[in-house]
Amino acid sequence: MEKRIIARGALAGLVAGLVAFVFARIFAEPLIQDAINYESGRDEAQEALEHAAGAADHAHEGGELFSRTVQGNLGIGVGMVLFGLAMGALFAVAYAICLGRVGNVRPRNLALLLAGSGFLTMYLVPFLKYPANPPAVGHEETIGQRSAYYLIMVLASVLLLILAVILGQRLKPRFGTWTATLLAGAAFVVATGLLIALLPDFGRLPTNVADYGKHATETPLPLRNEAGDIVFPGFDADLLYEFRLYAVAAQALLWGVIGLIFAPLAERLLGNRPVRVAPVEEKATV
Repeated sequence: MEKRIIARGALAGLVAGLVAFVFARIFAEPLIQDAINYESGRDEAQEALEHAAGAADHAHEGGELFSRTVQGNLGIGVGMVLFGLAMGALFAVAYAICLGRVGNVRPRNLALLLAGSGFLTMYLVPFLKYPANPPAVGHEETIGQRSAYYLIMVLASVLLLILAVILGQRLKPRFGTWTATLLAGAAFVVATGLLIALLPDFGRLPTNVADYGKHATETPLPLRNEAGDIVFPGFDADLLYEFRLYAVAAQALLWGVIGLIFAPLAERLLGNRPVRVAPVEEKATV
């Protein structure tokens, strides 16, 4: 039974990854290219300022291993499909664990609830603290730190949701399903709010601009010469907003498709009534 559930989850994730890739290719990829163009133009302006100030020219890096066409099509496509496949399999494992253990919930409804929970904990909550950035936004020196704290945010949000579900189950006999759900949800919101407040913020770096070469904030400010005149504009706020909006939409689409595809497959496999997955394999009938 578990293998059939995971196979259906992987199939749903595969389709969801393809759908999310098509969405990202149409809406997000042009914004990524605009951000890359901005980064290249800013680097050229920075080098011109340093050259005018008598600084030595920086050695140019070698050409890209893969062209932008390959990166924007094959690279993003393979990455999103594999990500969707992995999330679909992970979703199915969580589904098999929860099946029959979270109350009287139909298999279809459980699939949709888990898909929403996956989007909430795996992306939306971490996004609130560490939103997605296009090229040119964010310092190379902080990539490792930001990635580590983002992973901590993901793991912590998943753990907090599990604890909230357990809390709701404990409170249900005393307060009823509706009130217990509200109390558990409030506890989850408060706990995630505290987590967001406690984790470090990389929006502004308390260092000298020269230490980071380009800008003191994660989002590049206008580049100025020694006289204070703007020689290159700051990063477009509308571009950053649209990129982050489409990043959230792509993830919502991925998790939504996983839930919508897996739900009828699970109901067809399990029927309309919730059942508990057996911990051992079924014995073959003699």
